[in-house]
Amino acid sequence: MKNMVVLSGTRSTGSLHLGNYFGAVENWVNLQNKYDCYFFIADWHSLTTGYEDTNNYVYNINEVVMDLYASGLDADKCNIFLQSKIQNHAELHLLLSMITPLSWLERCPTYKDQLAQLSEKDIRTYGFLGYPCLMASDILIYRADAVPVGEDQLPHLEVTREIARRFNHIYTEVFPEPKALLTKSKVLPGLDGRKMSKSYDNTILLKDKEDVLRTKIMSMITDPARIKKTDPGHPDVCSVFAFHKVFNENEVPSICDACKKGEIGCVACKKNLYQKVTEFMKPIHERRSEIESRPELIKKILEKGNENAKIKTDETMKLVRKAMKINWD
Repeated sequence: MKNMVVLSGTRSTGSLHLGNYFGAVENWVNLQNKYDCYFFIADWHSLTTGYEDTNNYVYNINEVVMDLYASGLDADKCNIFLQSKIQNHAELHLLLSMITPLSWLERCPTYKDQLAQLSEKDIRTYGFLGYPCLMASDILIYRADAVPVGEDQLPHLEVTREIARRFNHIYTEVFPEPKALLTKSKVLPGLDGRKMSKSYDNTILLKDKEDVLRTKIMSMITDPARIKKTDPGHPDVCSVFAFHKVFNENEVPSICDACKKGEIGCVACKKNLYQKVTEFMKPIHERRSEIESRPELIKKILEKGNENAKIKTDETMKLVRKAMKINWD
């Protein structure tokens, strides 16, 4: 199975949070033992919505690498690399943009959604509109067999498959149509009950130490209708209970029952959760401390991944140029 190529990436917008971990990274750690995996830090993608402020550009990249390492990704088992260091991504993006109909980009599900959600930002740009084409290039240049995605991301992958089909039809078959490697990820709400997002300032970061964890967990929004400890609770509307489902699965039935009967208060429930989250985070913090004390590891991890990614993408670009009859070699 190691011959099957799997590709995925994460934007370099700073430290990863628990939503990122359970939404993608936890699955990557498992996949690295089964397939030929390429996991990249998408620093160009981060510019599509964050081009105006690049003060922390390099810092954010380093933060992501350290969090991936801390989460258990092993550079001896997978390729961890930086998108912008592999210039072939940019060349293929340019070539694929020549054949990608504008209507395919405009119908992308997140295009109008993000225009509305990020209305305070000026993202009506060529780069933001072309985001799906760059994403397609990221995937196709590794001739990836599969991409780990959740069901909500299937429309994005379908754009990539359509671009691959169009290229293969116009020229000759170079790209396999990548399949979705559907993953059942655990969903965590933010501290305030909304989606966990740095934009909402409601995250628990992988690097958060115990004192920070305690403060954040004790501030979490619970059942707004519950005033007194003895009031019957409604666990299904409580962010703390949603966390218990992930970190404290064995105790979920008893916590749910006690909450509904008013036999456990929110403070005690949060203290219980804090202990479970702290226990879970301990090995992550240990690995994070290791790479923080050895910053040269970041460079070594990326150098190794970049080298392997360059070899793979050079092979693809030779095939692309030959298929398009634009090879000057």
